[in-house]
Amino acid sequence: MAQKSRADIRRGVHSRIRKKVKGTAEMPRLAVFRSLNHIYAQVIDDKSGKTLATASTTEKSFSGKSGGNVEAAREIGKAIAERAQKAGISNVVFDRGGYLYHGRVKALIDASREAGLNKQEAAAASAE
Repeated sequence: MAQKSRADIRRGVHSRIRKKVKGTAEMPRLAVFRSLNHIYAQVIDDKSGKTLATASTTEKSFSGKSGGNVEAAREIGKAIAERAQKAGISNVVFDRGGYLYHGRVKALIDASREAGLNKQEAAAASAE
């Protein structure tokens, strides 16, 4: 039996997560994808199949900077939160895409919370 690569394992984990995590118009899904050099975030309404907001380190405004580090992930988290709020979205369900909640993924999600997404969730976490 052939061994699976890390990418194949992550795809399997991601497909199991997607069976449970659904985005709606009221609470869309914030999907995170990271590659070795970049990180991407999308706010998606799965019911209508539309992307409502995007941010990534491949954009012109981030050119010349490295996209494969925690600081870039924080900037993308702030950017996706601002763009989602402009689109009238204040609550999202986080889809970490099968990646561990650590490093760049954690930095992006935490920065989006600090910038205003899921305010009630951030307030509950700080109360503990």
